[in-house]
Amino acid sequence: MTEFTVKLADERGRIQEQVHSAATAEELRARFTQAGYLVYAVKPKSALLGGAKKKIKLGPFLIFNQQFLTLVKAGLPILSSLELLAKRQKDTGFRSQLEDVAARVKTGESISQAFEVQGNFPLVYTTTLLAGERSGNLEEVLQRYLDFQRVALTFRKKLTASLIYPCILVVMMVCLLTFLISVVVPKFSELYDQLGTKLPGPTLFLLALGHDVQHYGVYAAVLIALVVWLVLRWGRSDSGALFVDRVRVGFPFLGGVWLKYQVGLFSRTLATLLTGGLPLVPSLETAARSIDSRQVAKAVHNSVESVREGKGLSLSLEKTKVFPELAVEMIEVGESTGALPQMLNSVAEFFEEDVQTNLTAIMSLIEPAILIVMGVVVVGVLIALYLPIFSVGNIGGQ
Repeated sequence: MTEFTVKLADERGRIQEQVHSAATAEELRARFTQAGYLVYAVKPKSALLGGAKKKIKLGPFLIFNQQFLTLVKAGLPILSSLELLAKRQKDTGFRSQLEDVAARVKTGESISQAFEVQGNFPLVYTTTLLAGERSGNLEEVLQRYLDFQRVALTFRKKLTASLIYPCILVVMMVCLLTFLISVVVPKFSELYDQLGTKLPGPTLFLLALGHDVQHYGVYAAVLIALVVWLVLRWGRSDSGALFVDRVRVGFPFLGGVWLKYQVGLFSRTLATLLTGGLPLVPSLETAARSIDSRQVAKAVHNSVESVREGKGLSLSLEKTKVFPELAVEMIEVGESTGALPQMLNSVAEFFEEDVQTNLTAIMSLIEPAILIVMGVVVVGVLIALYLPIFSVGNIGGQ
């Protein structure tokens, strides 16, 4: 007998984790399914003790799923499809995981459970597979998941592309200032030491700064890197991630864009799960764990208990004071018309377009602002360096 950790939901939608012994994971899953529970995952306790695995890249993962769906639609059995695609994978880590999935399916485990045990596949994916297995419509559910991820990937690429140019400008500005202060300024310091002239305040400040950078710059860089590393590590903790997310949401202009992006991602994820046949409460919990914003995720988790009690989703989300009013109103319309998944997709589309429009407007202002700041700083440095030379020239002319 082997000990397994079972994650399940009862008839009221409450999620539980229990430890039970059984000969196989499938036997344990069947036992709880017959008792009326919705079983999310059955994992051997030893699998939970393993180290963190490398995160699966979304691009190759989508390609695998498209090929997998094509083979299944063509009539190839699931096991044969997994074994064939595992052999074609160039990424050794991904290939070994697919081979393990195929081996588990061969022993009788469900495909959702086999992927869940790996520990690094998206939660939305494994939950979607479970919904497809329970409804007997795995092909349609997989197709919906692929459509969802394609839209999300395209939107993410657009966001990344819009941020590339401002990031390049910032890096160029930092490199230029570093060069001026660490290389050019010390040369002028040697020149003024030879002239022996009285230097104005801006020049003295700049020369002192150049001296400090030249002698202590390495230590300062190490200290800054250490502080950044500590902050990033703290940001991975629950309290740190929540604090960082609150600061990010509260940031002028960009905070609103970030919130809308997360609401759009949540809406599209929830729509995909509901369309796949998963009940509302498990779908909410899965969607909450699939988004990056801890504040939005916490708000969704807080609304789950209210939904369990029979209250509407829109009312539950409105009480959190996090979701935009427009999103709540659109969800309320979807509930009242019985078309919640379709309305959630409309919410996602609206906020994704709004985010893209706002980002375009913000970037059009940020780019010239960075150029102006760069020009002002460079001109200020040059004026501070050449002021003594102008003074010497004036004295010589008199």
